[in-house]
Amino acid sequence: MKTLYVKFIVITIGIMVLSSIFSFLISNTYYQRVLKPENDEKITKIAQSVSTYIEEHPKLDLEEHLDHISSVGYQIYLINDVGEEAFWGAAFRDKSLSPSTIKGVLNENTYHGILNFPQETFVTGFFANELKNTIGVPFTYDEKNYALFIRPDIKLLFNEMHLLFAWLLLFTILLSIILVLFSTKYLVKPISKLTTATKSLSKGDFNVELDITRHDELGALSNSFLRMARKLEQADDVRKEFISNISHDIQSPLSNIKGYTKLLENESITVEERGQYVSIIHDEIRRLSNLTKQLLLLASLDRSDDIVKKKAFNVSEQIKELIRNYQWQVSEKGIMLSYSLPDVNIIGDPSLLNNVWDNLLTNAIKYNQRDGSIEIELEETEDSIIVSFKDTGIGLNPSEVDRIFDRFYRADSSRTIEGTGLGLSIVWTIIQLHEGHIQVESIENEGTTFIVELPIYS
Repeated sequence: MKTLYVKFIVITIGIMVLSSIFSFLISNTYYQRVLKPENDEKITKIAQSVSTYIEEHPKLDLEEHLDHISSVGYQIYLINDVGEEAFWGAAFRDKSLSPSTIKGVLNENTYHGILNFPQETFVTGFFANELKNTIGVPFTYDEKNYALFIRPDIKLLFNEMHLLFAWLLLFTILLSIILVLFSTKYLVKPISKLTTATKSLSKGDFNVELDITRHDELGALSNSFLRMARKLEQADDVRKEFISNISHDIQSPLSNIKGYTKLLENESITVEERGQYVSIIHDEIRRLSNLTKQLLLLASLDRSDDIVKKKAFNVSEQIKELIRNYQWQVSEKGIMLSYSLPDVNIIGDPSLLNNVWDNLLTNAIKYNQRDGSIEIELEETEDSIIVSFKDTGIGLNPSEVDRIFDRFYRADSSRTIEGTGLGLSIVWTIIQLHEGHIQVESIENEGTTFIVELPIYS
């Protein structure tokens, strides 16, 4: 299987090669359409100036003159009307030239071999060292007609440039490949680390380290990955805590039921003891029943919001009815309960919101001090209601406030106060389903206030 590193290198080098080919094709097309006509015109003027100079100076030494011209960077082919021919300068790679071309120049016509040189895809005509890739002009010398074919000596004029461009191209390619190797490693390394980190997460190891100092997309990805790892770690901790808590909360009642059931098998116990044991077994069964009901409710709330059946109802009457139901528990602890509940109608699920008030009120009773107090207030604003439950109970420290809505979390870690640790998690979920908010204000050993805000027409 090819690694991302190899794929990136192959793709990058492939892009470089394709870019070079396309660049050459574009450059060649530009030469054929623009530069070649200009080059043909320029060489034609030089050839005509040579032929004109020869005709204007009939006494000059023709061979010496042409030898001098060739020495400054030209290739020359000369032929007269009787077939005598000669070459000056570097040898042509291809010396073929049609008789009709020679005859045409001898008949006072100019030959444009550079302009009419055949166009080929990967051959730039400017560098083709062929006799037919020349300019041919006529002139008369010593009463003989001549055809002069001339072109620049590319090798003489640009030999050093050829070497320079060759080395430049070679170094460019080598340097590009080296930079691609290093840059690819720089780009792929964070992804490799992410792959390793993902494998670690899959094995349950959440202590992953990534480079989060980068200010690009990979840096943002690393940051997101670390946040995900922390959330997964928290979720794993919650899962473990859930298993531990549910095991304890189920095992403890079952152990009690098992123990008292064995005691009931003893025929020597009194009727009073038997009634006491049966009462304890019933309490433990009720405790298990409450736990399973809350788990089922929480599972239903998590699954979807289809469980919410909204309708208009009087929320103040609902809370007052709840207070009447718990009046005996309030009186038993000597708690002073006061409330201000003006009539307010809202749109919501009466059954689910009753769970909210029930949990908040029972918590205020359970965690309150003997002879303490509870204050319940309802306030109506323009588009929402605010319900607060304030008690003088054991209170919470800041770390407990942060986790108070976690499932199975209990501020009473000793579990001396009866509860499942699911109530406030259910409260939070129900309020979210009603598009509301809940906040906690608490001072340890002084008391706690839960403030619920719900839209009137949610």
